[in-house]
Amino acid sequence: MARRERVIRMSVELPLWRALAGYRVLTMLYAVGFFATAYDGFARPWVAVGYYCVLFVWTVATLPKVASAASCTKRFLAADLTIALTGILLTTVADTHERIQSGGPTLPSIWTAGSVLAFAIKGGWRWAAFASTTVAVANLVERGTPARDTIHNVILVWVASIAIGYVVEVARASERTLARALEIEAATRERERLARDIHDGVLQVLAMVQRRGAVLGGEAAELGRMAGEQEVALRTLVAGGLVPVSRVSQDAAEGAVVRVVEEPAEQTGPVDLRSLLAPFAAARVNLAEPGAPVMLPAPAAKELAAAVGAALDNVRRHAGEDARAWILVEDEPDEVIITVRDDGPGIPEGRLAQAEGEGRLGVAQSIRGRLRDLGGSAELISTPGQGTEVELTVPKEKNVRRGKAEQR
Repeated sequence: MARRERVIRMSVELPLWRALAGYRVLTMLYAVGFFATAYDGFARPWVAVGYYCVLFVWTVATLPKVASAASCTKRFLAADLTIALTGILLTTVADTHERIQSGGPTLPSIWTAGSVLAFAIKGGWRWAAFASTTVAVANLVERGTPARDTIHNVILVWVASIAIGYVVEVARASERTLARALEIEAATRERERLARDIHDGVLQVLAMVQRRGAVLGGEAAELGRMAGEQEVALRTLVAGGLVPVSRVSQDAAEGAVVRVVEEPAEQTGPVDLRSLLAPFAAARVNLAEPGAPVMLPAPAAKELAAAVGAALDNVRRHAGEDARAWILVEDEPDEVIITVRDDGPGIPEGRLAQAEGEGRLGVAQSIRGRLRDLGGSAELISTPGQGTEVELTVPKEKNVRRGKAEQR
């Protein structure tokens, strides 16, 4: 079945761009409304009317430009800042000197801050510092003298825009780091899945060829030696693995992008676990199961059955072909418990840690790794000379919810 690619996008910028678009419209209406209430006080109101017509058309027409970082180009930012600076300087032409000196607002009023914020979101704190500095100079020129209220407004816009620009830069860096962490996690889970599949198939065959070749001798012994070398090399590759490089979207507003390749399960509906465990029953393997069906989502049931198979493989490999094994299935209200017990010699103290260090991941990945992915646990109890017992526990509710989500 063809694999599908799931794309995860993470971005804190899109809400900022939407907020900026709303801010520009509201502040444009505020500036026009304030002018309408003070129309009689202007020396040349027709200058202000002409500017507000341009401001209205510009604000509405450029709403798509402030939808994302890709559409907000440098040329647009320059033109937008020019509109703001022109409005500030035209205030000295449209308004009276007395109103300007008394602290009257400029023609664009607080709409100017939207232009500065666009610089901050697009390019970070350095761009914000440039835009706010030019606005500060224009305000000082319009006022004529560095009055206290003018300096206060200039500093407020300067600090706010630089702070927002810095926060945007930090957010972008955090998104890239999070994307990298998610992709490493996805790659690790995929590597563990492949390690389990390889251990259940290829590595087991290579190990068997090595053992049989050593017993037969001659050319078979050489073949067994080569199989052993390939087994070691493959175990090293599986234990190390490769982690792909994170992707970052071309449009910065879309944030960091993580691509996870998934293989959809062939069946996601509930299946009877007993049907998957029945093939394990043999002359030396006794299967005890409930009389009623043990229903689990297909992916969970298959992984649980594979873990049981891995445990039986360990019995045959380490306890010998003559060892007996018992499989007990318990269907509890909240969980399914499977116990695999054998009458072999048991596992020496520290052997599991040593095997994992050598790249032998039968217990670590094929058993415990599978149960961990299912939200369950695998407990291994072994006493030298008294056999080994593996208890596999899988919660029902979590895997039922997961199965329903996969069906959607």
